Amino acid sequence: MLDIVQYIPGKRKQASSGWISFNGPCCTHNGESMDKRQRGGLLSSPDGWSYHCFNCNFTASFILGRNLSFKARKFLTWLNVPQEEIERVNLESLKHRSIAGLLDDRQRTAAAIQGIHFEECDIGGAEFVTAHHTEVWKYLRRRLAPLDYPFMVSATPFARAGVIIPFTYDNTVVGCTTRFLDDRNPRWVNDFQPGYVFGTDLQHADWQHVIVTEGIFDALCISGLALMHNTVSDAQARLIRNLGKEITVVPDQDRAGMELVDRAIELGWAVSMPHWEDCKDVNDAVIKYGKLATLLTIMQSRETSKIKIELRKRQIVKKIS
Repeated sequence: MLDIVQYIPGKRKQASSGWISFNGPCCTHNGESMDKRQRGGLLSSPDGWSYHCFNCNFTASFILGRNLSFKARKFLTWLNVPQEEIERVNLESLKHRSIAGLLDDRQRTAAAIQGIHFEECDIGGAEFVTAHHTEVWKYLRRRLAPLDYPFMVSATPFARAGVIIPFTYDNTVVGCTTRFLDDRNPRWVNDFQPGYVFGTDLQHADWQHVIVTEGIFDALCISGLALMHNTVSDAQARLIRNLGKEITVVPDQDRAGMELVDRAIELGWAVSMPHWEDCKDVNDAVIKYGKLATLLTIMQSRETSKIKIELRKRQIVKKIS
């Protein structure tokens, strides 16, 4: 498979998260001035790569087992990858097409038929988080967030300190949220489209289960989904069902979270409310018990019986009253 990193031009810097920043070769092709601030970002893995330019907002990606898209071909051409090498990569990719890849394609087709689509968005004035962003870096480590996720910070001097979490769908940036680090309100500022669910790109085609949480850090800690509020809209329910997996809702163990339980019962989804000590949500549990133990307790506490779910809900309400 193509080692795309060897074609990256000139000066570059790599964050511990894996993202490589360099002067984007796409800007002059998209009506912008030449990038001189290393605004192009590439994340590469054995299974493919993802690119986003925060100067001209060009994006492209490639996953092993799929055809090279038109945008991916353009990007490789701008990197001066020989045409015969591009064709070789495309042919080799198709030879590696797996059952998981076919399932993934089937899900994408179903999403298109059901009208699930989000407009691509621009996150302007931001840069990828590195260990040099000391305050944000320490915050993410405390939350046990996976540091290979493309977290960002504002590149504007004297901006209010906060971590920017890009929202992606089908490996395309479609929004973001900012979590400010001080105690002032608002602590969160969201920019997401109706029906969006965070974490769909974290799911693997061969996974049988998907865990639905309220908060973004809850989802990041266990590679789950986040609703970003305590209910499920019809559009969100359609998107989640489209994944074709066994669904388990894990609400926050507070009064607001109990409203999500009612909606999950209405949708016929399983609910899990583990007996955690001094933990309100999944993120608290992962910090206290670790990811593996938290996932184990979630699956052990998974219930589909409406009566048992209601009984556990009453226990929690009584405890927090």
